[in-house]
Amino acid sequence: MRVGVIRFPGSNCDRDVYHALKLVGAEPEYIWWDLEDLSYLDAVIIPGGFSYGDYLRAGAIAAITPVMDGVRELVKEEKPVLGICNGAQILAEVGLVPGVFTVNQYPKFNCKWTKLKVKTTRTPFTSLYKRDEIIKMPIAHAEGRYYTNNIQELWDNDQVVLQFYSENPNGSIDGITGVCDKSGLVCAVMPHPERASEAILGSDDGIKFFKGIIEYINRG
Repeated sequence: MRVGVIRFPGSNCDRDVYHALKLVGAEPEYIWWDLEDLSYLDAVIIPGGFSYGDYLRAGAIAAITPVMDGVRELVKEEKPVLGICNGAQILAEVGLVPGVFTVNQYPKFNCKWTKLKVKTTRTPFTSLYKRDEIIKMPIAHAEGRYYTNNIQELWDNDQVVLQFYSENPNGSIDGITGVCDKSGLVCAVMPHPERASEAILGSDDGIKFFKGIIEYINRG
């Protein structure tokens, strides 16, 4: 199963994601920003980093690259798409998930381990967790505060994926730090599951995000 790891100038978590995918038996492949035809892939992950230096705002320039047209086509084909940190910002920028990830309430880069609550298991990425399971993953962002004007609709549609558990380090509405589209196949999370993929890193709670992709593809 071939999983694309999209690279932009400024991406810096691509190798971490590649490694996590190898751990679960996937065939990861680096995809550059200028490749538009992604139809041969089974899934795509947009990793974290600072695409194009976060000029204008995080994800704004990456959103207008050819590869994102390819991602839109994958969504139409009902293939899984995961955006992590900067990848989440990009997915929100292009409208593939609801809401926005904007400047932290305290406008400073925030890098720390956090406890999270899994709020839905209907996405491929969270299907191996239990609803309301508490997990540990790190965050690393300056623009991770989630906001939407349609918060009740988000809850009603079961589109909240992750929620901060014991604190709200960036001021996100309802402590939300991960959302999905209505289908559940497009998921955007600010915490880094790839940085919690092995116990030696401090937690392996994030590896199920990648195992879930494999199980979903195998079922298809």
